[in-house]
Amino acid sequence: MNALILVDLQNDFLPGGALAVPRGDEVIEIANRLMPRFDIVAATQDCHPPDHLSFAREHAGKSVGDSIDLDGLPQVLWPVHCVAKTLGCEFPTRLQSALITKVFPKGTDRRRDSYSGFYDNGGIVATGLADYLQRVGVQDVYVMGLATDYCVRATAIDAAKLGLTTYLIEDGCRGVDLSPGDCDRAISEMEEAGVRRANSNEMPAVA
Repeated sequence: MNALILVDLQNDFLPGGALAVPRGDEVIEIANRLMPRFDIVAATQDCHPPDHLSFAREHAGKSVGDSIDLDGLPQVLWPVHCVAKTLGCEFPTRLQSALITKVFPKGTDRRRDSYSGFYDNGGIVATGLADYLQRVGVQDVYVMGLATDYCVRATAIDAAKLGLTTYLIEDGCRGVDLSPGDCDRAISEMEEAGVRRANSNEMPAVA
């Protein structure tokens, strides 16, 4: 069994959104093309309360892009984004979301950010994705989405740590590059963790 993991393909991360990833909209058609080729399609979804502590506005004197210590973990501060029950949190209408097998919300706790689709940033609270993939018998996962240097990186590395054969669909990702070179460094870190690089034209045969 194989699974395609779509990471955070949400309105707020697309051009015009609150935390737009440059050219993030380009991956939607790749996702639509690939979803029918997989046994399972799992989608992660940032789903924050309106006062989430990753939001810069919750910290006096701090700005977007600043880094703070949040309960012992480094935390980059972001603009308000992907607030639960808002349009920004939803999948774009262009995404064929009816093909998604199961959605895994993350970042729902005010005090915990969750880049990975598997766990919060402290590696303590699970989203249920790992248990689900194990239960349905998935061995190979292909990861794509937004953004390369944050949530894609964390999701792919955690998948590899869990013993899943993990592929990064490089052309199906776009990054933030808050600091120049962040995306290249993220890809190197994924490779060091055992993640294999792939292209959307190198996918499994139709299931």
